[in-house]
This record gives sequence, C-alpha cells and structure tokens, in this order.
Amino acid sequence: MTPSILIIGSPSIDLIDVNNISQQVAGGAGLYTALGAIQSGAEVTLFAPKPIEIPLKLAFVEKKMKWIGPSISQEQLPHFHIIQSDSNTIYKEAYFGSEADLDPIILPDDLSEFDIVHIVPLGSTKQQMKFVIACRERGAKRISAGTAKPMAENEPYEVIKIKSAVDFFFMNNYESDLINKYEKDNKILNAKITFITAGKNGVIINQGTHVATINSPRVHQVDPTGAGDTFCGATLTKIASGHHPVMAARHGVFLASNMVTGIGPEKLLIDISTINFDTKRVSINHKRLKKIADLISKTPEVFSFPFIDDITLPPKNHPVTLDYFFVTTLQQFSFWSHKNERYFKPLIETVSGEQLKGAFYLFKAYLKKIDIDPDFFSPQRQANVTIEEMENLFKSDNGFNVMPALQLHVDMAQAYGKTMLELGWTPKSIIDDVKQSELPLKRFFELIDRIGGYREDPLRKKSALLALILEQRPEKFIRFADIEMLPPVVDYHCMRASLRLGLVDIEDKILKQKLHSRQLVSVQDEWDVRYEIYKAVNMLPNLSGQSMGAVDWFFFMSRKRCPEMTDPVCSSCVADMVCAKRKDFFQPVIRTSHY
Repeated sequence: MTPSILIIGSPSIDLIDVNNISQQVAGGAGLYTALGAIQSGAEVTLFAPKPIEIPLKLAFVEKKMKWIGPSISQEQLPHFHIIQSDSNTIYKEAYFGSEADLDPIILPDDLSEFDIVHIVPLGSTKQQMKFVIACRERGAKRISAGTAKPMAENEPYEVIKIKSAVDFFFMNNYESDLINKYEKDNKILNAKITFITAGKNGVIINQGTHVATINSPRVHQVDPTGAGDTFCGATLTKIASGHHPVMAARHGVFLASNMVTGIGPEKLLIDISTINFDTKRVSINHKRLKKIADLISKTPEVFSFPFIDDITLPPKNHPVTLDYFFVTTLQQFSFWSHKNERYFKPLIETVSGEQLKGAFYLFKAYLKKIDIDPDFFSPQRQANVTIEEMENLFKSDNGFNVMPALQLHVDMAQAYGKTMLELGWTPKSIIDDVKQSELPLKRFFELIDRIGGYREDPLRKKSALLALILEQRPEKFIRFADIEMLPPVVDYHCMRASLRLGLVDIEDKILKQKLHSRQLVSVQDEWDVRYEIYKAVNMLPNLSGQSMGAVDWFFFMSRKRCPEMTDPVCSSCVADMVCAKRKDFFQPVIRTSHY
C-alpha cells in the first residue's frame, strides 16, 4: 500500500548563492520534505498557504502532490536569501510570510487517513505546538516534527515540549547540542525516536536509549539547502511503509546525499533509480538464487515449523506461552564462543537430561520456569533481572553457566522489561492492538521497533522470528493479511548456508579471507555480508512460491546439512545439485545481540 503523508509547511521562493552565483529556486522546509517523501514512494498532501496565481517556479508542485490551504497573494509567500559558502549556510534574508499565520482550525477534520503527519518549524514553537495538539485531536496516527536553529537557541524548553509530544523528531547536531543542555533525559526510555543529522558525518538515530549511526556517502556537495528536510521526508515515508527506523534513515541519507549535488530541489525532480553510492564487496548471484528457489519450491521437506514439541517448547494453550515467547525470542543470539580472535565452537550442552544446541538449549532453559515461576516472564521481573538469576537459568546439568555472552543476555532482558513498563505494554496488549489492524504484521513491527531487545537490529531478525512463531504456533496469536510477507530471518545459520550455496559472491579478497579463516570481523564487514544475503533471501518466497516461514526453516535446518565444526556430507543434502559447494566459507564472526 502506498504510504500517505500530510506535511504542514509552506513552499517558498528562494535566492541561493553558490560559488558567488545567484539562482532563484523553489524552496521551503515543507516543499523539500514533500519532495523527499514523493521520491520515496509516498502520496503527499501539503497543507500550506497557496497563491491564487502560482509562481512559475512552483508550477510543478500541484502536479506532484495535493496542495491544500488558505489562498494568498504571491507576495505573501515565504522567501529566503541563502548563501552557501565554505560549508556554511548563511540566511541573509528570511521572510516567513503567511506561513506564520497558518491556523490549525482549517485543517481537515479527520487526519486518520494519513500514515504520518509532519509539522515543519513554522517560525515559532507556539505555532508548531498548536498544530501538534490539533493533529492529535483530529485523529492523527503518528506525528512528526522538526525544529530550527533560532527556536533551539531561543526557546529550548518549548522545543523539548514539542519533541516530547510527537512520535518522531528531527534536528541537526547543532540544534541537538543546544537542546541537550536543557533536557535532563534526551534518550527517553519509552522509545521516542529522534533523528539527528550531521551533514557529511551522517545521521544519529536514537530509539529511546539505543543509539545507531549511519555514515553519509562521499559526494561533491554543491548546495545543502533542504538536505535535512529531504532526509526527513524520505525517512518518514519508509517508516510509514513499514521499514525499521534505521533502514528508513539509510534511505533518507542516500536521497539527501544525492540531493546536495544539485542546486535547490533539482535532484528531487529527476529519476534516481540508477543512482548507487555502494561499493560492492558482496553481490547476489542471481543464477544461483533462481536455482535455489526452484529447489525450495519442489522439496517436500520444506515446511513451516509450528514451534511446538514435547521437549523444549510450551504445550498448546499454556497460559504463559505468549509471555514466554516474547521473553525468549529476544534472547536468541550468540550461541558460540571464540578463541584467539577466531570462532571456537558452538553451544551444545545438556540441560534437563537433553543434549541441545543453541536456540533450543535456551528455549529449554526458560521452559523450566514456565510452571514453577511464571512471573519470571513479566516485564517487571525482566526489568530487574540480575546476572546471578541469568547464570542460574542457563546452567547446564553439570552445573556450569554455558552462555558465552551472559552480560548481553542480562542487558537485553532489562531493556525489554524497562521499555515494556515505561510504555505500559504487555505481550497480550500488543497482540490485542495488532489484531485490530488491517495490516497486523506491519502494526506488529511498528510496536516491536520500540521495545528494547528487539528494536536494535535494523534487519529485525528477532522481531521477524517472533512474528513467525506467533503466526505458526497452533494458537495462531497473529494472522497476517494476505498481502503481508515476513522479512527474512537472517542469522548465522542462514549466512553460512547462503555463502556455501553460492547465493552471494564475496568480491573483496580480504573479506573472503576473513570468512574462510573464521576471524572476528568488523561491524562493516558483517553488515556488507548480512545485508546482501538479506536482500537475496527476501526474493526467495516470490521466486519459490513458498512462505518465508518455509524458507526460514530451509536455512535453519542447514545447521544439520552444513554444520559449523564438521565437513558437510553433500551426498545426503537436498541442496547438493544446486550448491556451489564453497565449503571453506563461514558466517561472519562477530559478537552481537542481533542473532
């Protein structure tokens, strides 16, 4: 479905000076935000003063978006004289015109049709807050706002109030530094999502207490006017489309980086589909992808696992099942140890008389609590869990803690509990909310992206796994809409199988050597491999005609076909005929809570 965005903020006619050459262009925070959104796939409604006779420089606006608002003369349009010099932006003249007089009383009565409403600074915090309140009263689903240098300098406390009142907030690093001086807790626990742009240094994304960064690609900057607004529009559109905030911001950075290579909004008015800033270190092997898809479509053993058994998982209709899976799925990561900067061995130990590996060892460890201490799965207990409790939980039958990243598990449990308490949510309340949506999976991700322990991974491995479990369990806690599809669950089993199958090719020789020798890799190394595999696996359901659950089970069972510590027995593997047999490849070795 095409996302629908309402943007409150006026276009302007600007005079831009670049390299001592002046050029008149269309501008304005509202317009740049709208164009960023449109380039990213949104249908945009612009609420702004509208000249009775539209100037030639703005003639394209009505062709690209729906423009509503009070009628004005051309002279009442905002206009700015902006000088770009030596990486500095100087506003020589600023006339806000009739934008400052916009009245929320003439907003549409029902704003629930829009996925997100964004409010530009509008010249004053008082005016901006009036619109925030009016949008809430008119049923806006989610509200976004940005700020401006004069507001952050002169009215920091009012800016903080606006930031607290909206769902998404955008500012640059200078404005953020100003506000932080007056804000006691700038990383709000309840997963307030803020985006802080830093020009060529990229973007910082705060999801509550979790911080992520994205670097900007190196480009030849000509005119950075409107870059932050372009980023905002692009990012909001991807969020409205169902993307994780960090993945949405990655797209926003890409679009803004391309936009600054032109003057004014000219780069937002052309096709950008062929533009690519990536340096390919890893690439999808499309011929192999098709062969693997054909295999998955024809292999009887590929099915959707129901996440129920007699050993490690809760029985059907157990009263704690929902809480159990919310708590245990976020702990599905790092079941391996390293030695001398290399992968050493996977977690395979005995618990309750059963020798189990990784994920199912953890499931079994938690299962012991389900009847004797069901309150352990509550947000309150998880928020206050101690390392001693977790150590006892994970002890094997021989009395040793066998979890290689124990402190990370404690951190994730506490992050989950604290955000759930702060938000006033429970697993049941989340599922009840999701069931009311026409797009349950999309709504599920919107909520889960705010919860500690799940929100950290831009590729949503644990979030997707939880959704898959809740949909495939016999209780059918969630039922996806027909048009919805799970994203890939890309963990190290999936990556190891993909590399050995030849689903992707490693173009970088140094990276290839690291993967062959099982060395610890950098964050960038891991991302380059994992994201390319993510994109490849994401194509398999459509190519194979199988569900993502079935595709996920195909890769998860590769741990038996292509184990970590012994040579694959290719002759007994269903993938033998299509496999590249790159047996030397191993998954990226990096300690992470993502998988």
